[in-house]
Amino acid sequence: MTACRRSSCFSVMNEKSDKSEDWIREHADPALAPRSEDDEAVDISDIHWSDAVPIFAFAALAFVVFLQFFSRYVINDSIGWTEEIARYLLIIVTFTGAIIAVRRDSHVVVEFFYRYLPAKLRWALSTLVDILKLLFFTSASWYTYVLASRSRQKMASIELPKAVIYWIVMGCFIIMAVYTLALLITRWRTGGPLAQPAIPPAPETGGNS
Repeated sequence: MTACRRSSCFSVMNEKSDKSEDWIREHADPALAPRSEDDEAVDISDIHWSDAVPIFAFAALAFVVFLQFFSRYVINDSIGWTEEIARYLLIIVTFTGAIIAVRRDSHVVVEFFYRYLPAKLRWALSTLVDILKLLFFTSASWYTYVLASRSRQKMASIELPKAVIYWIVMGCFIIMAVYTLALLITRWRTGGPLAQPAIPPAPETGGNS
């Protein structure tokens, strides 16, 4: 009797294990699966020509920072303009990179509760978020314009006005506002909310034996 009971228990455990493995294979996220060398190439179709600006700015930033490190710790004769230029390049990388995030709608979103809401409520919240983003970018563009138009200072290392950086930042805010407006119109027409991962159903555990 004891051997029969043990055999029955093992058979039930094996059935549950098989069902769990089938459920995992069915509902697993393909993006989390291990990739092999035979996988397809990375899709770069979403890359825009404007993405080259932060890439080149980041490359220039890396070169200037390396030049600063090399001149200070190797040659012991620091180049004075590298620190200021690196600071300005970092600002350019930050705001031009933000344009990419706005265009792709890939800014960080807390969607733990959002994904469980009804579709209409998700759409309403997405629209509200887009409106708030548009107001923020528009306001930031205006205040940056005011700051740039009133600035009369020049850079310490090179003979350029600091307003150049403010104009660049203002242009970035304007582009982000345009992309946000386009996204808002698209969502309004299609009724599509923020993208959220699908919630797979719970696996069947089977009856008790």
